[in-house]
Amino acid sequence: MFERSENRHRCCLDFVRHGPSASLGETDLLTAGTPSPIGAPRRFPYSAAMLLSDRILFLDGEAIVLDKPAGLPVDRPRDGSLSLENHLDGLRFGFRRWPLAVHRLDRDTSGCLLLARNPKAHARFTQAFEGRAVEKQYLAIIDGVPEADGGTIDLPLAKISTAERGWRMVGDAKGKPSVSHWEKIAVADGKSLLRFRPETGRTHQLRVHALEGLGLPIVGDPVYGTGGGRDRTLLHAERISVARGAKPPILAEAPFPDRFAALGFAPPAGAAPTRG
Repeated sequence: MFERSENRHRCCLDFVRHGPSASLGETDLLTAGTPSPIGAPRRFPYSAAMLLSDRILFLDGEAIVLDKPAGLPVDRPRDGSLSLENHLDGLRFGFRRWPLAVHRLDRDTSGCLLLARNPKAHARFTQAFEGRAVEKQYLAIIDGVPEADGGTIDLPLAKISTAERGWRMVGDAKGKPSVSHWEKIAVADGKSLLRFRPETGRTHQLRVHALEGLGLPIVGDPVYGTGGGRDRTLLHAERISVARGAKPPILAEAPFPDRFAALGFAPPAGAAPTRG
């Protein structure tokens, strides 16, 4: 969905700027910083010449939904490579201030990323995420075929850290509540295309739920699977919906990634056309 607002008012309040170490979960809010897993291999970058203004899925006076390309980090990496921040000036669309990401997607994850265009909107969207009032759908290709056609993974998560492997998330009965609903969409060459609907947004939630809840990692995952080198975790934020009271909801769906199509999978019925 792509809506353009005729409202060209300018916001004169500054956003809070987050430091370069911020690294949260697939749908965690940008309110805290945590270093990235130690030893995780670097990915080959997205195209630095890519125009993110050509990847807008929704636009009005208070919100932007961007189809984030795989390989682009939301947070500024420690190595100083390009991130979303380097593109924010080109996403102002006539406003004075840069938009600010409300949540984050991992570097490898493509698809729907919500940005707020003013501080009041950012606060409201933050509350919506905290109140679980945001509906999200993800697509993932996993390495194997689940026996069931769908189900619910209710697996609390906690962070652990070792000198050898750095930090990672694991299932832990004493961890934070984490719930993901899933359905099997298609199977090709021993791999499965799944759709996830997370109720919560814990760090690496879907990646751990795939591995520990289903016993099958997401293809390309360097931390919870067998990915490495130039592999990318095959996870895609397919759809986002945010209710706004009397205003029309924010509703956006990202095109089916061509990296998924390259493995023999077709867009699910009703999905947006393929795009890398």
